[in-house]
Amino acid sequence: MFSDGYFSMDFVPLVVIPILIILARILDVSVGTLRIIFVSRGKKHLAAILGFFESLVWVIAVTQVIQHLNNWLTYIAFALGFSAGNYIGVLLEEKLAMGNLIIRIITRQEADKLVHFLWSSGYGVTSVDGWGETGPVKVIFTVCKRRYAERIIKIIKEFNPNAFYTIEDVRYVQETFVPPLHKGKFAIRMRK
Repeated sequence: MFSDGYFSMDFVPLVVIPILIILARILDVSVGTLRIIFVSRGKKHLAAILGFFESLVWVIAVTQVIQHLNNWLTYIAFALGFSAGNYIGVLLEEKLAMGNLIIRIITRQEADKLVHFLWSSGYGVTSVDGWGETGPVKVIFTVCKRRYAERIIKIIKEFNPNAFYTIEDVRYVQETFVPPLHKGKFAIRMRK
């Protein structure tokens, strides 16, 4: 019955098993990427749960490779799944946008309008006067949720397209400032 045409007995080990290995590796590496991010952010309980599923899926994938040692496609599938899993894991992390960031802005021009706009838009802002290589500068700090980083960068570029800024992950934030919310959302309005 399965010996004729496309559905020979070799179809499962030659095609289906490598596809399942790719899918398993994509799953376990994507989960592993998220687990590492949770560990770095101090979310140990979530990291432990993800670690369990990551290792379980990995063992299943490795078992299939070992059971089909004569099929070189399983080796390629294992490596291809690892590669794709890294890519998908990073995409997932970007979409989840969990955690906090600190955005540090250094500008040579007067920054009071930028500081006030950020503050009135609901972001906590600290600014200090400093001295840079070319003279006086304003150093502005704001801590925000990752999902708001693009909004803040747009605001920075609107007020000062030449401002230097850096963005770093923050592991822990003790909120002492509660930004004013306007109807449940940040009031972000760009200048005309």
